Amino acid sequence: MRVTVQLLATWFGTGRSRHLPGTVGTLGALPLVWAVSQWGVVFYMGFTLVFTLAAIQVCQWYEEQKQSHDAAEVVIDEVAGFLIAMTWVPFTWLHCGLAFVLFRALDIRKPFPISYLDQNVKGGFGVVVDDVAAGLVTNMVLQYAMAMSWI
Repeated sequence: MRVTVQLLATWFGTGRSRHLPGTVGTLGALPLVWAVSQWGVVFYMGFTLVFTLAAIQVCQWYEEQKQSHDAAEVVIDEVAGFLIAMTWVPFTWLHCGLAFVLFRALDIRKPFPISYLDQNVKGGFGVVVDDVAAGLVTNMVLQYAMAMSWI
């Protein structure tokens, strides 16, 4: 179980990148987003919910194993956040690129309320919730841009 938790928490090792592990982990989410998007929006949303709940548990177990909170190599939270960011968004290079840049900017800069969640919520839920918030904000911006026919 220990190896499986580490493999999932680091999203198959992408989080062990020496440079920008969160960014590399988010890039590692792209094949999953593409694959899940092939099954339709209802499946995508259900999968994203289950994945996010599983990510919370994996992060909790990882914290218990490593005795640390939100370690840099843990990127399954970025995967969950990016899945949320791409909900109801077409899987095109333009949409993925915009979602990627906006999601990473929000995850790195952590404007309020993302910063509040990051600083005040602990455990596996705390590791994931700021990425969920960044994903939600990213998605709202993309939905607005699509509704206004900007993209």
